[in-house]
Amino acid sequence: MTAKYETVFGLSVKTYADEEALNAVIEKFKKLMTDNGAEIESVDVWGKKRMAYEVNYETEAYYVLVNFTSDVTFPKELERNYRITEGVLRSIVVRK
Repeated sequence: MTAKYETVFGLSVKTYADEEALNAVIEKFKKLMTDNGAEIESVDVWGKKRMAYEVNYETEAYYVLVNFTSDVTFPKELERNYRITEGVLRSIVVRK
């Protein structure tokens, strides 16, 4: 069974200071999705935004929005990868 999802994740400005590192981690998550059978509909890099409150002494983060379709078990694996990836300050996965 498949469903449509939307995920937003915020990346540390300190950890991903250069554009190469930022693009590499975005590609890492896109590859994770496609390797697990997810179909990516769109990727929208929002860029650097001020956070509502400080997280790990940081006030800004790079935000990325991804819309995808996947099996209903995949979002749990995606959230696990967000938790273990250094520099991911905040993330959310929502079923549409």
